[in-house]
Amino acid sequence: MKVITVHTMQEIDKRAIKECGIPGLQLMENAGRRCVEEIIAEFGLTGRVVIMAGRGNNGGDGYAIARLLIQKGWNVTVIILVEREQISGDAAVNLERLPGSVVNYCTGEGKLSALYMEVIFEADVIVDALIGTGLSSNVSGVYLEAVDLINASGRPVVSVDIPSGVHGTNGRVLGDAVRAYMTVTFAFAKLGHVLYPGAEHTGRLVVADIGIPPEVMESAAGYDFLDEAAVCPMLNRRGRQAHKGTFGHCLVIAGSTGKSGAAALSANSAVRAGSGMVTLAAAEKIHNILEIKTTEAMTVPLPYSGNGHLTNDAFPAIEKLIPGKDAVAIGPGLGRLPGTYALVQHLVETITLPLVIDADGLNALAEDITILQRKKSGQVILTPHPGEMSRLLGTSIPDVEAIRISVAQEFATKYGVFLILKGARTIIASPAGTVAINGSGNPGMATGGMGDVLTGIIVSLLGQGYTAWDACRLGVFLHGLAADMVVEEKGEIGINASDVLEKLPYAYTRLSNNTMLPNLKKFGEL
Repeated sequence: MKVITVHTMQEIDKRAIKECGIPGLQLMENAGRRCVEEIIAEFGLTGRVVIMAGRGNNGGDGYAIARLLIQKGWNVTVIILVEREQISGDAAVNLERLPGSVVNYCTGEGKLSALYMEVIFEADVIVDALIGTGLSSNVSGVYLEAVDLINASGRPVVSVDIPSGVHGTNGRVLGDAVRAYMTVTFAFAKLGHVLYPGAEHTGRLVVADIGIPPEVMESAAGYDFLDEAAVCPMLNRRGRQAHKGTFGHCLVIAGSTGKSGAAALSANSAVRAGSGMVTLAAAEKIHNILEIKTTEAMTVPLPYSGNGHLTNDAFPAIEKLIPGKDAVAIGPGLGRLPGTYALVQHLVETITLPLVIDADGLNALAEDITILQRKKSGQVILTPHPGEMSRLLGTSIPDVEAIRISVAQEFATKYGVFLILKGARTIIASPAGTVAINGSGNPGMATGGMGDVLTGIIVSLLGQGYTAWDACRLGVFLHGLAADMVVEEKGEIGINASDVLEKLPYAYTRLSNNTMLPNLKKFGEL
């Protein structure tokens, strides 16, 4: 699913009106009609509806909805939060089409509850047509009162285009925002619908066709939102004559004293994600522990410093392991010693295979970010969480979180890497500037080891022959989907990274059973 910014949607509307000759009033009528169709489908043929409206086009959509619901036999009350003379253009046309008996004005602060609480609280449905996607400052005054009253009512809310109070492009809540049961938006989903915290306010999202020509839609700039429909076509089925050599051999360089778990999680996840073979290279001091923790992965002991950490002394041994491998992962649990950082930097300057760098591997890069300009691999994937990203950039976590998409996009293009900025709605950016937003996952993943599992999944997919871009998108979605499947069984509290890696085969199965898959090629087929 493509998601777009508010600015892009404004340009789409302009093109539809000016270049394609579709009157704005017709687009508003189409929007109102589609909202009414969804309301009737969800809540029945008749009922009591309160439409809370403002002065702009969002209010105009609300007035069209009111008229069309009246025609369907609904009991309609319209509450408008501005004076009549403040309403103009297409919105005013639709307002004039309403019978005066259903229209009520409430423009002064402190009056809304006293005058309209009863009718609002007794409604079967509330339609939120207050503000729309044009919001740029905090909701205040009578609008804030309306938002609070709508949320306090406990009635199901249908928001028109976007819940009032949510910024359409960054998903932030400005002051306060309506919590919708359902949001009907037009042409495309907006970033504010899928980014948090806006996503929590959106409810069930319906993207409605309002008659914008296909050529305008297809040329619109946007971002990929990853759901099952988007991800399934990436998945390759397995040929019946495949063998372990068909699905790649991954090398994972990880672990140190006290952090053997990170190494084991990464290696075991690579196995569960479908690698034919996995080799885990770790300090000899923790090798025996890892042989117990990784039954299916092969392990190789490496020279280490006196405290069980890898340093540049291990480079010759690692160099000998590279031939015959298809992808390499570096970082989980390596530790933060200067010698370890030197090893990581040396490997980045040497390895030509597809490369995943996570955790302490990222901390090594943060010590000298120019190493990325000397990388040898043409497919380097970085998987930072916001703290690691802030260290890579030399900035603060709030600065990263405030503009997650642009942070990921700019870093990926500057350094020629694929970047996975983890978090609620993980952002994936390519060196070409393409961006995808992950739609899977849940708060239960906020626990140690989840990133190590993701590293294993992605290196596994690289080893299986997926491109870096597909490995990033498919890997991130599978990771979140497996966690969602764990939550279906156990709930969000108390799940761990091992639960998620054990669900990976089931996540594959869900995607494989999707009806979009039958025409996909098998591994080995031209």
